[in-house]
Amino acid sequence: MKIDMVSEHASPLATLGGVDAGGQNVHVAELSAALSRQGHAVTVYTRHEDPGAPREVITPNGYRVVHVPAGPARVLPKDELLPHMGAFGEFLRGEWERDRPDIVHAHFWMSGLASLVATFDAGIPVVQTFHALGVVKRRHQGAADTSPPERIRLERMIARRADRVLATCSAEVFELVRLGMPRARASVVPCGVDLDGFSPDGPTARRGAPHRMISVGRLVPRKGFDIAIRALKSLPGTELVLVGGPGEGELENDPEARRLREVAHGLGVADRFRMAGQVPRDKMPALLRSADVMVCTPWYEPFGITPLEAMACGVPVVAGAVGGLVDTVVDGITGTLVPPRDPAKLARAVRQLLRNSTLRERYGLAGYDRVQARYSWDRVGADTLRVYDRVLPVPVPESAAQ
Repeated sequence: MKIDMVSEHASPLATLGGVDAGGQNVHVAELSAALSRQGHAVTVYTRHEDPGAPREVITPNGYRVVHVPAGPARVLPKDELLPHMGAFGEFLRGEWERDRPDIVHAHFWMSGLASLVATFDAGIPVVQTFHALGVVKRRHQGAADTSPPERIRLERMIARRADRVLATCSAEVFELVRLGMPRARASVVPCGVDLDGFSPDGPTARRGAPHRMISVGRLVPRKGFDIAIRALKSLPGTELVLVGGPGEGELENDPEARRLREVAHGLGVADRFRMAGQVPRDKMPALLRSADVMVCTPWYEPFGITPLEAMACGVPVVAGAVGGLVDTVVDGITGTLVPPRDPAKLARAVRQLLRNSTLRERYGLAGYDRVQARYSWDRVGADTLRVYDRVLPVPVPESAAQ
């Protein structure tokens, strides 16, 4: 099968940790690799934002990346890309007139818009994964939401016109139904985890306190890292390591990093709060193994890959009960779910685990078993192919066509 992915701002080749580079980049890269391993021809179309980058790249995992000339060849915030989606769609239309895919899988709402423009009247099925919804972002961020004002209206249109919506969690389906999408047109396929790279076995990073919490993600306010810092005040003998953002030497220039350090100083926990900045993927398993618990404290979370990575390393997770985290973390089995934006209850849940090594081990083993059974990228790839099969045209037997 010829599968074309469209991921307008989230390149699978991007370095992770920046403001607009995170879970979606990993999802597109790993899903493309899994489908390639299963014998499919996969191309990812992403916006050309580096004048020095080649037009096409064949990745070591077998899929192709095409850089689309839409807008200036430089990095732009994703919320500024909507005016360039017409050019993006026209480029795709030209590509697909010459080399027609069997199916198009759009990632994020603007990719869906460009894909629907490109496939108009062409009869090419389009599967849509939103990764995040504007209505949820607006609900939590209010006036701080920098999304284009048209986003929610366009997402509603895309959900109606795409051949199928592939959601990453059950909460997203609920939100889409509230937007007017029939429930029967959605399938849930979660994100996955690299089980070869993340496991309980291997080196463990050194730590500087008897206990360690770890949080991972892009340095943006909605990730709620300040909630974990506030919980740290009630957890003596515990350090918090935050992974994400620019390199460690560049954190002083990052406004969110400065804000988080100010919070730590104000609470008197700066000596137990470490910002590691951007960490190479191959160094992450050792860091995760060094933690007693991972804490995930976002205001909202469409899915969340990093909890899976912690579970794959045998580390229990304490997470806010929001979005995809409700599907991923089984409360009382693989970790603990707590009310979002509640430092006191977060601290209480972490304290229970830090005081009970047997419970930590039990949660860690259950988390490891869960990701092994449900969240390998090959399993996610196979589940995604079943969704594709539901929208592909049924071939007409030769005998019936004669």
